[in-house]
Amino acid sequence: MESPAVRRYGNRGPRPQHVFRAREAVNAGEGLTPVMPHIIAEYSANLEDVLDGAALVADLHQAAIDSKVAELVGIRSRAARREYFRVADGNPANGFVHITARLRRGRPEAVRKALGAALLAAADKRLEPVYPKHPIGLTVEVHEIDPDMTFRRNTLRERAGMAPVGAA
Repeated sequence: MESPAVRRYGNRGPRPQHVFRAREAVNAGEGLTPVMPHIIAEYSANLEDVLDGAALVADLHQAAIDSKVAELVGIRSRAARREYFRVADGNPANGFVHITARLRRGRPEAVRKALGAALLAAADKRLEPVYPKHPIGLTVEVHEIDPDMTFRRNTLRERAGMAPVGAA
């Protein structure tokens, strides 16, 4: 007999109820709030003394919230300093900030473009005082995640007192 904490999903066998594949989650365009953008900022280590990484993460996170691209519990933002890097001609003053937004499939192109523009504007504003000290390459990319290759467990909804996505 199957455990009550397990449901069957077609011919894929049992899985715990709190673990699901992204394809079974709600996407934009299906009448419910889209979930799961990851906002990842990478920056060159030579910017450490002039760039407040925590403030950059806060700015990018707020831009994602303001864009309404997803519900709050689905937004994850982070930054990573890159110790080893080379930019353009290798001048040690050259730096970079590269932002990747990873979104579940289903959002219209206009929504994805608006998110990219909002993230660029937020980072550009944060970098304004840095530009005079360092030539910087600032880029933003927005990627759609393949739902067949995404697996997750998320207990954030439980903590927030929300029904799991896809729950009846």
